[in-house]
Amino acid sequence: MRNKLAHTVWECKYHVVWIPKYRRAVVYGKLRQDIGIILRRLCDYKGIEIVEATACCNHIHMCLSIPPKYSVSSIVGYLKGKSAIEIFERHSQLRQNFRGHHFWARGYYVSTVGLDEAKVRNYIKNQEEGDRLGDSGQSSGDPFQ
Repeated sequence: MRNKLAHTVWECKYHVVWIPKYRRAVVYGKLRQDIGIILRRLCDYKGIEIVEATACCNHIHMCLSIPPKYSVSSIVGYLKGKSAIEIFERHSQLRQNFRGHHFWARGYYVSTVGLDEAKVRNYIKNQEEGDRLGDSGQSSGDPFQ
């Protein structure tokens, strides 16, 4: 599906992955659900489509359709920064393990999706299968659905 802006027709999809600070396995249960809600809302606010997403216990996978008026780095910074603030507001007990408002690690992985969208979407969907063992059944489904 192609999107349109005033004078632009575009299709820009990216596979983005980032981790909590120190790659701590903290994304499960209620926190996992809240992260899904927060990231969905932040993406809606900027007009970014979440094509596919999975929150694993120690990383986040997202396939995002980002309008060309935004850079990928600005959107990832926005998602990580704003979500960290909200996570600490909702889950104040996490402040003991994470200094300041630094819930996410500094870096991230990004690649363009291109013609391999089906492969990338399938890969992201299957990340949850591998993560279920580490989740201990504390979550009820995908937080991004």
